[in-house]
Formats: sequence, structure tokens, C-alpha cells
Amino acid sequence: MPILETPRLVLLPLSRTLLQRRSEEETFTLPCPWPGERVQDVHFPAEWPGDPLPLFPLWLAALPGEVKEGSFVAVTRDTHTAAGLLGTKGTVSVGGEIEIGYGFGPGHRGQGYATEAVQALTLHLLGQPRIRAVTAQTALGNRASERVLQKVGFTRIDRRWDDEEGALTLWAVEH
Repeated sequence: MPILETPRLVLLPLSRTLLQRRSEEETFTLPCPWPGERVQDVHFPAEWPGDPLPLFPLWLAALPGEVKEGSFVAVTRDTHTAAGLLGTKGTVSVGGEIEIGYGFGPGHRGQGYATEAVQALTLHLLGQPRIRAVTAQTALGNRASERVLQKVGFTRIDRRWDDEEGALTLWAVEH
């Protein structure tokens, strides 16, 4: 799986080693692959990855290889700190659609990191032959996530109700 880059972030594949380490420790530093075939120590703060943390044991149990395909850790270039987590949810549909999700820690919100990361992930996905559209969902009223998707070129396509999450807005961007 590739390493994706933005001006201020490096998006590293979410690895088995990283999932295991975060399941065992709240904060740690781990040598990670870095652009240019180097290795860089990356700091993982206690607030990383936020809401997805309870899913890590399930992801580990279902992981067939060394990386969770389609999932990336957003790491700041300047401080080498894990700022967020983003990636695909599920597999490509018969119609060529794939859903993404993303989240950033409180200290990295409101600085454009999510927009950079979602843009890089979306371009990467739309460059794959099987994918004709990338979709996302936001909770109604989550203006920050809505702005990220709008800046990247997503448009609102629908609204729906989820018993767990409430009212959701559905977004998509196509080739």
C-alpha cells in the first residue's frame, strides 16, 4: 500500500504493528516508513485515534495481512505526530462506489489537516480503475466535516436516518 503525501502531512498505511501497539499502550513512539524509503520515529499521543479505538481489536482479528487496506494514519511532517485516521469503509460496490471516513484529534482540528488528508485519499481512490465515486456521511450539523467535504469537491446527494447516529447527510464525488 502506498504512502500518500500532502504539503503538511504524510499518510502512512495503518499497520498490524501499529494497531497492536495502540491496543497495548496509550502513548508511544514507533519507527514508521517515511517517504524516500526512510524510517521516521512517529509519536502517537493518547488522544489518537479517538472514536475508532474500540474497533482496533476487531480490525486486528480480521486483518489478513500486515496493513489494513485503505486505512491511513495522518502524521504531521513538522512534528512527526499522529494527527488523525482516515480510510475506506467496506469494499467497492458493484457500481464502483466506496465510502470513506476520517477523524482528527482535538489539537489538529481547524487547521486544514482534514481537508489535505481527505483530498489526498480521494484522489488516490479515484485513480483506481474500479472506483468511479467516493462517498462519505456526516452527522447533520457537523459543519466542520461538511466544509472539509465541500472543499474537496464532494456534493450533497441525500439525507437519511440512522438509529445509532441520527440524521446523516450523504456526500459523493465522482471521476
